[in-house]
Amino acid sequence: MKLLNSLLLTLVLSLPIIGFSADSININTADKETLMSVIKGVGDKKAEAIIAYREENGSFKSIDELTNVKGIGQAMIDKHREMLSTSE
Repeated sequence: MKLLNSLLLTLVLSLPIIGFSADSININTADKETLMSVIKGVGDKKAEAIIAYREENGSFKSIDELTNVKGIGQAMIDKHREMLSTSE
């Protein structure tokens, strides 16, 4: 029983590590497929809009600048903030 409790405790304590192990992506260099796979709610059109925005306006200075892209709101950015970056 002690062994089972120890294994269960180890599993429970490791869950946060598993859940937050995703690498961040650079929104200034990510391709369409990467944007779509990392940012939930970003499909083909929004990914293309992100890429078009950075091609027309230069690199994003901050993650919050994504709100300038049609269809990207502050809630979406806040939800994915830990996975996004503007530098390598």
